[in-house]
Amino acid sequence: MPGFYQKTIKREIQFKGVGLHNGKKVNMKLVPAAPNHGIVFKRTDLKTKNIISAVFNNVSKAVLCTNIQNEFGVAVSTIEHLMGALYGEEVDNLLVEIDSNEVPIMDGSAKEFVHQIRAAGTKNYDTSKKFIKVLKKCELVIDKKFISIEPHENDLEIDFEIVYKNQLIRKQRKSVSLSNGDLDPVYNSRTFCLLEDVEKIKRLGLGIGGSLENAVVVGDDKILNEGGLRYKNEFVMHKILDCMGDLMLANYKILGKVKCSQGGHQLTIALLKEFLSNSKYFSLVEFKEKKLPNNSFYSRPVAASA
Repeated sequence: MPGFYQKTIKREIQFKGVGLHNGKKVNMKLVPAAPNHGIVFKRTDLKTKNIISAVFNNVSKAVLCTNIQNEFGVAVSTIEHLMGALYGEEVDNLLVEIDSNEVPIMDGSAKEFVHQIRAAGTKNYDTSKKFIKVLKKCELVIDKKFISIEPHENDLEIDFEIVYKNQLIRKQRKSVSLSNGDLDPVYNSRTFCLLEDVEKIKRLGLGIGGSLENAVVVGDDKILNEGGLRYKNEFVMHKILDCMGDLMLANYKILGKVKCSQGGHQLTIALLKEFLSNSKYFSLVEFKEKKLPNNSFYSRPVAASA
């Protein structure tokens, strides 16, 4: 069971890197925030209209990464690895100051984000945490891709499957319970792409900052990265990290089970929109002194304000 009280970090944390897709240098700072603040991005390279709340209804694009945008068109992209780290480390409130429109990719995983969050430490507030409790199964099927969310007591479980023709990936499946298992292999798993897709990605104007230093590149019969994979099932575990990051956009931690086959950012965001649009699927619960929850319904998450 996740912690009952809202958390933030104890001190500011700074990161430097490049954007995976825009290739630009970026400075990012994580700043402690008050209870009920949520996760909020602030574009420090802009003087005004620069606040973007990290909630699912601010997602503007979800092709190869997750992009959030405010009502003025100001955006931040590739937020999923940072958001996955915040979900797993149970950080509820944070101001993310960033001087570009893309979160630094670091080594392609959430490893450095988690390392620095743990080094800084977290602190609990006296304010209790609210949870989204799944009441009824909700599912989406698009082509061969499938995703669902269903009731599951006192934790979030993610059961993910990938299927590739590539002989080095093939079919992989992994199930992770967020508060009962070791998440380090998930955090440490890097983003990946097929060598045959690299040029197609660049024609879309993406992947400009990509390299063997921040992504696993998979050829027909070998991994191009020196040292190969960190884990045999690194591919599917990275997909779980992405899924965690996108689910963080629900604005509250989820008590339920997510199953996904051959999905990605677009499918996870589509599920959140369908699931959170109808109160028959869920209730918002609050645990008082570890007693049974009091249920109350709401129609959509309330966007955090800076």
